[in-house]
Amino acid sequence: MKTEYQKAWLFVLPVLLLVAFNALIPMMTVVNYSVQETFGNNVFFWEGLRWFEELLASERFHAALGRQFLFTAIILAIEVPLGIIVALSMPRKGPWVPVCLVLMALPMLIPWNVVGSMWNIFALPKIGLLGYFMNDVLGITYDMTQQPLAAWVTIITMDVWHWTSLVVLLSYAGLVSIPDAYYQAAKIDGASPWKVFRYIQLPKMKQVLTIAILLRFMDSFNIYTEVFVMTGGGPGNSTTFLSIDLVKIALGQFDLGPAAAMSLIYFAVTLLVSWLFYTLMTKDDAK
Repeated sequence: MKTEYQKAWLFVLPVLLLVAFNALIPMMTVVNYSVQETFGNNVFFWEGLRWFEELLASERFHAALGRQFLFTAIILAIEVPLGIIVALSMPRKGPWVPVCLVLMALPMLIPWNVVGSMWNIFALPKIGLLGYFMNDVLGITYDMTQQPLAAWVTIITMDVWHWTSLVVLLSYAGLVSIPDAYYQAAKIDGASPWKVFRYIQLPKMKQVLTIAILLRFMDSFNIYTEVFVMTGGGPGNSTTFLSIDLVKIALGQFDLGPAAAMSLIYFAVTLLVSWLFYTLMTKDDAK
């Protein structure tokens, strides 16, 4: 009987220790600031749980968190079904496969700040192609710097353009891993395209879709750079998500205690919702 080699994990142990160290030191610093107040000169005053209590009772925090959840819900509702539809439409064999894969991967290769700058210029009403098309060609009043709805539509469109490719590529990887025997059996049984998708393709894509949903949730829930470059959280506070409000408190107001407490709550919410997503999507696998 062949004995399995169980020590391969030792090769990645140094990397795990390094990553843990780099994550532990900043986390300890944040926890330290979250229970204290400082006015500079490295002098701290104990505050206990005061910052957490004030944040949880703050309307500003609740509003920013609500906007963050709303944005993430819209993104998931659009990108996941759209990514599956595009993946189903892509060829499985032939010379067009690498072309489609490269085209799908291109938006994800662009840095976040560049994406924000591109869409900012693209959507501006005076100089942007989108702004010109909406205002002068279609006759629709469109100005993301003045209209909250226009700002939301622009940010959502930008994120869909930037990150739907991730769902497409993961879904496509799940589809191409399905053996042809499944499709042949479904064809013999006279299964409709919907039944093929419902009983063959979707179950086989479940694991990759779990990864895609978790990645898209965490990324959209922590979005900062693109929104900051495009709208700066405006007009007004309409696009001030929790990530932007956190930076405003930490760097704009230099309230390090409340900012540290908010970052810990932010981290806890992200971790909790990610765990709920994973639990709900994998509960059938555990049976």
